[in-house]
Amino acid sequence: MTFKPHEIAYLNEADLGRLATVQPDGTLQNSPVGFSYNEQLGTIDVAGYRMSHSQKYRNIAHNNRVAFVVDDITSRDPWRVRCLEIRGTAEQAQVPVTTGKGGDELDSAIIRITPQRIISFGIDDQESEPHQLVPDIRSV
Repeated sequence: MTFKPHEIAYLNEADLGRLATVQPDGTLQNSPVGFSYNEQLGTIDVAGYRMSHSQKYRNIAHNNRVAFVVDDITSRDPWRVRCLEIRGTAEQAQVPVTTGKGGDELDSAIIRITPQRIISFGIDDQESEPHQLVPDIRSV
């Protein structure tokens, strides 16, 4: 299994992530995106309105290396964050057309991320002092 159960639960609770891709000229692009965890494939599927026309979708045709982050702040006093970073490869894929949360029809084009490295922080431990937390870093 690529993701641990607490990481899957965290992904399933989240609404928004950030996807970093590499543009053809080598500059980076970082975009807020909607996503879902694909349990059957163990991937992250990024969908959206007019996805096939987006720069991020075109970027992965030139360079399939990506980084994807989901994070949040669970407390400001004491300061406590959770973070899941997924580094890997992405591909352009097609799925049946669906309707988004706002009722708009989503593009059948998606970006499918296959994890190669996972960095998990603070998701499974909300009891330890924030500066005592140790990230779970692993290649998959």
